[in-house]
Formats: sequence, C-alpha cells, structure tokens
Amino acid sequence: MVTKRVGKYEVGRTIGGGNFAKVKFAQNTETRESVAMKVMSKSTILEHKMVDQIKREIYIMKIVRHPYIVGLHEVLASRTKIYIVLELVNGGDLFDKIVYQGRFSENKSRLYFQQLIDAVAHCHSKGVYHRDLKPENLLLDSHGNLKVSDFGLSALLPQPVELLHTTCGTPNYLAPEVLSRRGYDGAAADVWSCGVILYVLMAGYLPFYETNLPDLYKKINAAEFLCPVWFSAGAKSLIHKILDPNPETRIRIEGIKNDLWFRKHYVAVEHGGDEEVNLDNVHTVFDDIEEQHVTEQSENNDSGPLIMNAFEMITLSQGLNLSALFDRRQGYVKRQTRFISRQPAKAIISAVEAVAESMGLKVHTRNYKTRLEGMSVNKMGQFAVVLEVFEVAPFLFMVDVRKATGDTNEYHKFYKNFCAKLEHIIWKPKDGPAKSSA
Repeated sequence: MVTKRVGKYEVGRTIGGGNFAKVKFAQNTETRESVAMKVMSKSTILEHKMVDQIKREIYIMKIVRHPYIVGLHEVLASRTKIYIVLELVNGGDLFDKIVYQGRFSENKSRLYFQQLIDAVAHCHSKGVYHRDLKPENLLLDSHGNLKVSDFGLSALLPQPVELLHTTCGTPNYLAPEVLSRRGYDGAAADVWSCGVILYVLMAGYLPFYETNLPDLYKKINAAEFLCPVWFSAGAKSLIHKILDPNPETRIRIEGIKNDLWFRKHYVAVEHGGDEEVNLDNVHTVFDDIEEQHVTEQSENNDSGPLIMNAFEMITLSQGLNLSALFDRRQGYVKRQTRFISRQPAKAIISAVEAVAESMGLKVHTRNYKTRLEGMSVNKMGQFAVVLEVFEVAPFLFMVDVRKATGDTNEYHKFYKNFCAKLEHIIWKPKDGPAKSSA
C-alpha cells in the first residue's frame, strides 16, 4: 500500500492524465477540501522543451478565473516534480454524457451552450484563445454546471490581436482557416468549435465526419453538413451563422449573445472583478530555490493493492449512492471505467496481463497498476490504457480502467472487447447492479 503527502495535500488515486502528466485525487489536510492534482516530472518537461508551454498554461489559468472554467488553486514544486492544484470537477464530461444518454434536449443543449459562450467570451476578453474546445474538455460539476478545462493548447495574444499560425486541436472541431495554415483569428476559430459542440449536443453526432482526413477536411472547408429534422428553426439559423467557412462573415460572440434563440432563458453569470495575478510561484517552480520546495512523504508497502477509503468512494461515485461503483450497464462506457471482481488481486492482474498479451499489447505492471500499450487502429499514433486494482471491501476489488493516450472512440471499442475477454473474473450481481444497504 502506498500513501503519499505533498505539502499539505494527501494524495490518492490517479483519476486521469496524458502523455506528460498524471492527475491525482488529493485532499487538503487543513481544510479537507478535495482537489485534483496535476503531477508533472521536471525532467520530462525539460526534455521535451515544454517549460514555456507549462508557464503559459499556468499563467492563463490564473487570469481566466470564471464560474464556468476549472479553477486553479495553487502551483507547487518538489526537486523533481511540479504540482498544479486544480478545482475537483467530478460530474464527468459532455462527451461521456452523450455516449451514455444520447443527444440532449434543445433546452439543455442551449443551457450548456450559454455557459460555454460565457466562458469563452471571458477568455477572449483576456486575450486567451482556447484552440481545443470539444465535449471532452467540457466538464460538469456536482450542480450540473459546465466547466471548461485543458488550456494546454491555448494561445495568449496581446491587443490588438495578431493572427495565429499553429494548427492544433481535434480535427473534427477545427475551423477551415485553421486547417489552411495561412494564419487565423483565434476568436473566430473558437466560435466555430463552439458551433460544432452545439450541433453535437443537439444531434448526438458530429456535423463533419469521415474516416480519412482529406475527405474530412473537404467537408469542413465547404461547411458541408445537414441539420436533423428535430432542430428548431432558431437553432438551425444560429448554427449556420456559426459554421460559416468564411471567418470574416462568421457570427461573433457578441452576435451569438444577441441571437433570439440563444437569449431564451439566458441568465448572464456573475463573477468577481479582475484580480491581480501573482506570478511569483509560477517562476519559482522552474527555479531551483530549495527554500520554496514542497516536501514529499510516502510510505511504500507492497503487501497488497491500494485500499480505497470511504471518502474517495463517495467522491468517485458522485454522491452517497455507491451503486454507481458497480453499475455495469452495457452502453455506459467512459474514458475512465470500472468493473468489480471477487478474485484475488494477483489473479486479476494475471488475467489482465494474459488477455492484453493475447491482443498484442505491451504490458507493464507495478504495484497492482498495469499499463497496456499498442498502436491505434489507423496506425497513426500510440494507444495506451492504464488499469489499477483497489480493495473496496474484504474480498471485493474494483478495477479502474482509463484511457491514457489515443482516440476516445477507439477506447470505447477496446473496453467492450477487453471486458468480454475478462468475463471469468468480472463479478456480475445476480439481481442487477449492487445496492448499498441501509
């Protein structure tokens, strides 16, 4: 069992991550507030020449404080790692909601779109352009409000705004001018992405989709899409104004906010005025000033998998109803998924390794945590999944499965196939989902 503290934070399980960072569940031991802690290795940041990018991301998150944007609490550093302490947003993301529920009603879609536009307008007022807006980066808090996340690809430009030239983001959500590589207005490009998101929320699928990039780019450049019959006239009109392939004539944020369809039930969010941004700790984390280093304490006992405490279980299940931990509905496949087993922890790991190797994946296991790696289906990049075993009760283990790298849709297919091959170790309650006893 491993327990770890970073400064005043008690660090728990991994809840997300990517190529260069892990995101951990953590608790402030002074206030008992739950947070998300993004952990990055200094050596990795230096090796990949990411210092300026990380500094920019931290700076941007400091200046775009807003009710509909994931909040930054503080930045810490040890001798080897950087810790970005963020607001914990545990309501899932819009991508997963659409996968599970299908398309949203027009009213709910409009509400999320209104919150998105409020957040994006605030960013633009600060000279910040997100450049990777998509449902996977739109989280929901415990009250169902939207929170924009992941400013890793964002640009920060002085006024007056200059043109951007870097092509970045997810292809299906990119504006035509971004794909053209001739320079683009970040504000207009973000608006286009917002339009694609609105379409996805209301339709349940993408307006532009092709299996190969050249055909996809042709459709985007021509703005070749059709609105489903259930879209109202007002929604169709606004979407066509947003998905205008000409950035010069495309509707702007101000126009969207004045649109009659948008303004229905719209309540502008209130937020505090501008705060003075202190960048001292941003510079400190990259400077070897030993007095500023946070202390790390850990105890390593390899006698078994991590034991998940009750607080983590409640947070994980987004409420006091723990049945969500055991819910195995076939359509509910998220990028971070779980199954339950009554097999011993070592038997679970052995089964996972055997199935992964039979699927041609590379396997790396350490302390009841396994990383599976392979090539994506289209051979264009790496696909990786991380599985971790937790003891949630005597003789009852939860296996947490999450996408580390690769396409989310590909992960959905992988998870279903993988679980089908692990049927012999997955516990299925005879009377449906397990129920918590009173």
